[in-house]
Amino acid sequence: MIRWTPQTVTDWRTDADALRTRRYGVIETVAGQLVAVHLRPWPKWLSWRELWPAGDRYHPSGDADRCRLYFNQPLGHGNFLALKYVATTAGTSYATFLAALQTLDAIAALKGTDALLCDVQNRRISDRLLARLGWEAHKPSRWHRNFIKRFYGAYPAAALCAAQRASESHAAVC
Repeated sequence: MIRWTPQTVTDWRTDADALRTRRYGVIETVAGQLVAVHLRPWPKWLSWRELWPAGDRYHPSGDADRCRLYFNQPLGHGNFLALKYVATTAGTSYATFLAALQTLDAIAALKGTDALLCDVQNRRISDRLLARLGWEAHKPSRWHRNFIKRFYGAYPAAALCAAQRASESHAAVC
């Protein structure tokens, strides 16, 4: 069933079911900390950068050190999450970006997702950085840089800890 209302999740214990069942969301981090996960009734389709040739150095306006990571769980592919888009304001730190990625790992663990997928379009994001973060090249193509982060039940420790804290059936041992 599709939920047509947006929902903001700040407490994972009370809203763990929403995180498990909703397919589209935005992870918002500021200053290296998770602010909220905004669950959406529709996926992220387009961005300003895709419509207007803004270049790789484009940043949306807003407060400094802020990251928004958009994810989708495609219909028909419930075991996968797609990292659709990352928008960072000018001055965003690596810690803020990393907090968003770790939150995505935790959501994947909570959902029991097999893998994360993304199509990297920004040339400033190197293959070496992605490898360091656990991503590997997937389905090479001339015009796309597709990457996958496989879990198949083996999630990073921090992601498992966050998922266990969110689940009411597990005692938090982290």
